[in-house]
Amino acid sequence: MGVKAPTALICLSHHIGGMELAATKLAKVLSSFTDITYIVKENTFIHKECKSNPDYASLKYKTINFSTTMMSPSIIFSVRKIIKENGIKNVIFVGASEMKSLYFATLGLDVNFIVRHGTIKSRPKKDWFHTLVYSNVAAHVAISKYMSGNVKQIIPFGKDTKLKVIVPSLANKLSELPSSDSDTLRILHAGRVTSGKGIDKAILACETLYENNIDFTFDNFGPADAKYANKLEALLAGIDYEKFIHINGFTDKIYDEYKKHDIFLFPTPDEGYGNVMMESISHGIIVLAFDNTAISNFGEMGFHIHLVKDASLEALKERLLFIAENLKDEKKLAQENVAKAKIVFAPKREAMEYIALLK
Repeated sequence: MGVKAPTALICLSHHIGGMELAATKLAKVLSSFTDITYIVKENTFIHKECKSNPDYASLKYKTINFSTTMMSPSIIFSVRKIIKENGIKNVIFVGASEMKSLYFATLGLDVNFIVRHGTIKSRPKKDWFHTLVYSNVAAHVAISKYMSGNVKQIIPFGKDTKLKVIVPSLANKLSELPSSDSDTLRILHAGRVTSGKGIDKAILACETLYENNIDFTFDNFGPADAKYANKLEALLAGIDYEKFIHINGFTDKIYDEYKKHDIFLFPTPDEGYGNVMMESISHGIIVLAFDNTAISNFGEMGFHIHLVKDASLEALKERLLFIAENLKDEKKLAQENVAKAKIVFAPKREAMEYIALLK
């Protein structure tokens, strides 16, 4: 493919979550194959990861500061300056809120603009202003087959704009911890403790284990939403097995947690991709989730996972009990996913698919 022009990967989110981690991992993956400048917001989770996480020690990054995402002069002039000073010819944007500012930041520059879509959008953006804002986009990248349909439905396309599905990869090495056995069934849920992330259904599904006298522990790792605290407190107060439920907060060692657990329970109602699904499959633990949106795509990839009727707590309970009662066989089948995952989720494969879109 030859040497590609310098590229900026931009993610200006101030949140802590899957999109932010995915953008940072993508920057790391691409930096092994081409010249990448990662542009992030100052004093955010992403900035902290770039500064102090040894996994990203080699990543070249620039920070900018701004107070609003709505047509921000700070974003426009800061990003434009970085692009010019670094001879950047490709921009990969991960996000949505800052799209208007980035349109003006790149206006009139010889830039190949690519937008990576990692979250489902619900409101169409095909009015005249969004049509203008997206008019300089050369390619939209959806991270799942399901999401590509959402992008087509929501986002305006120019006559030469491409749409490509590029499945994410694992940027970091798998945990080197050995798998272990336990007399207690160890259940893992990873994700923000908030409405719409499945933490409630995951906890309620464990009732079947309690009723059938199966020893278990349930561990959640993820940042907490303060607005959800009262709902979580009420949920835990209403069950008889609260002492087995552990809400542990965010960890940057989530890969090790996959190796310490038997089942990854992820009944989310709506996912654009599900990085934690990819991670759990790759570590060879049993996966149980609702069969919806992009989650269904993992089943189509040929992995041995358990997908049950969307939003059905009863179906979730039934399958969780089945897995618990057939744990030895299910763990063996889950281990067979590891070899296939190394091919499907290979960083070089992801990088080459992006590089094919670059100047």
